[in-house]
Amino acid sequence: MATRFAFWRRGDEEAAGEKHTQPGLLSDFILGSQDGIVNVLGVLLGVAIAAQQQYNSASIIFKVVLAGGLAATFAESISMGAVAYTSTLARRDHYLSELAREEREMKELPDMERQEVREVFRRWGFEGKELEEAVNHIVSKPRAWLEFMMAHELGLAPLGENQARKSALLVGFAAILGSFIPLVPFLVFPADIFLGMAGSVVVAGVVLFVIGWYKGRITIGRPYRSGVQMLVIGITSAVAGFLIAYLVGAA
Repeated sequence: MATRFAFWRRGDEEAAGEKHTQPGLLSDFILGSQDGIVNVLGVLLGVAIAAQQQYNSASIIFKVVLAGGLAATFAESISMGAVAYTSTLARRDHYLSELAREEREMKELPDMERQEVREVFRRWGFEGKELEEAVNHIVSKPRAWLEFMMAHELGLAPLGENQARKSALLVGFAAILGSFIPLVPFLVFPADIFLGMAGSVVVAGVVLFVIGWYKGRITIGRPYRSGVQMLVIGITSAVAGFLIAYLVGAA
């Protein structure tokens, strides 16, 4: 038993100087970039078709598409950044409220909280004397007891004070980057609206696949499968937005 806890302490000491990747940053970047690509692609395709039905001048169509794309780009980035900020604050507030509740229960209902620790260790395969020693080891340290309950009973992880601001900036920046990707082909082919549309779909599809592939590559997922999923979900969402804009424009 002492060997197990010695290993845990050694692991904690090594972790203090060890750097790990932060999955929250990756998920924020994927969220912002994917949303920017998908939403702006749908807007661009819909606006392009609607403008083509209304105007005969290629320069006017290009200006309408460019204005719609830029408006969608910055509106999307601001909106996504704000959502990331408020949702992260909400998660942090929820964690702090649960932390306060758990602290109160540890003082008012220690036997019940001790039993919950016991159930967690029992689920991990601890039994008999070893189980009681593990429980005693945890509950003898109030901070360790509290963090143990937050992580293993409630499944909650703490968020830093600046996490909301970091998430908002990263999501907003990623949304801007993603939004410009489907806009580039229209800038390259300003005189041919259909070539711009085709290029926008192809470029957006390739980037969505690469984002999904990379996500699968650095996690335990399958890179190719993850890339295809991201591609299908993204293009399907963009096409849905395009169809709505097309029907409104036709009407």
